[in-house]
Amino acid sequence: MAHAYTPGLKVLAYTVLEKQRRLPLPGDILVKPGEKVNAEKIVAHTSLPGNVQTLNVAGLLGSLPDEIDDVMLKKVGEDIKKDEIIAQNKGLFGLFKSSVRSPITGKVESASKITGQVILREPPIPVEVIAYIDGEVSETYKNEGVTVRTKGSFVQGIFGIGGETIGELAMATDKPDKVLTENDLSEIFRGKIVIGGSMITYDAMVKARTVGIKGVIVGGIEDNDLKKFMGYDIGVAITGSEKVGLTLIATEGFGKLNMADRTFNLLKSLCGNKASINGATQIRAGVMRPEVIVPLEERADRKTSHISMGSGMEIGMSVRIIREPYFGAIGKVVNLPVALEIIETEAKVRVLEVELPDKKRVVLPRANVEIIEE
Repeated sequence: MAHAYTPGLKVLAYTVLEKQRRLPLPGDILVKPGEKVNAEKIVAHTSLPGNVQTLNVAGLLGSLPDEIDDVMLKKVGEDIKKDEIIAQNKGLFGLFKSSVRSPITGKVESASKITGQVILREPPIPVEVIAYIDGEVSETYKNEGVTVRTKGSFVQGIFGIGGETIGELAMATDKPDKVLTENDLSEIFRGKIVIGGSMITYDAMVKARTVGIKGVIVGGIEDNDLKKFMGYDIGVAITGSEKVGLTLIATEGFGKLNMADRTFNLLKSLCGNKASINGATQIRAGVMRPEVIVPLEERADRKTSHISMGSGMEIGMSVRIIREPYFGAIGKVVNLPVALEIIETEAKVRVLEVELPDKKRVVLPRANVEIIEE
């Protein structure tokens, strides 16, 4: 039988997870292999070079460029403070001296006798990388970062905004088809990650940010509401770096889409547990999905699922339809015809037959679905 693998969302009740935590520049590793860490633990740190500013000191003082060493009161490598005089000419007969003050606090990095320009650099910018998940350091990379390993639940979404955040999961709606409104949110959710139903309204997004909710997980988001909330159109770039005061994850897509029962029930069962979430999304090359990770203690009654590399699509698998007119619908693969079939565009493609929850069967191109790994 011909096989096809379509990368898809993972909704795993208990699995082994590893997250690499890397520095943007070489730095110091603060943990050792085998060390237990909590999500907030700083595992590595470094410093980014501070911003630079250029001053035309020779021009400001009316001096020749090759006289730069004579007019500089602060030499290369010395510390400077904002508004401190760093250069001064001799004036006329010792009078009417002109001076140049530093626009920043930092250091004098260089002074050119050719251009008369002086480069000032602000203090280094510290960068700290946290573990992000409760777990154990499984590997370290000299001056680069670490890998943290944990066991627990793992849920991927379709789309998200906002970066990494950590908090306790809490239910704000009791059904996967219920719209999350501002009336469902209150101060009791401050600092928590809230689970909603089919969609979140614009007013609820604003309320969540005002209350101090760290994250919201819902089935869908209206594109216009998201654009209004952010103040701009997000386009097709990588998300995750938005500074909107909230991490938001949609598990099903855009519009009012009921959260899948299995996803909703799993998240509901995890309420009260500490979760790490990230809204970062990239849907082009190098697919990146928003994620929810909930570390759990190992128990004999928990069966460990393993994240698959994709052996193929098979009958009985759960899939999500990712094209209209059934966008967002979840069903089971019931048939995988081997022969190519002609679709509406007159292209010949491999298809599959999917049975929807209402028992209706639809034939679709295999590229129009993604596997939901259990």
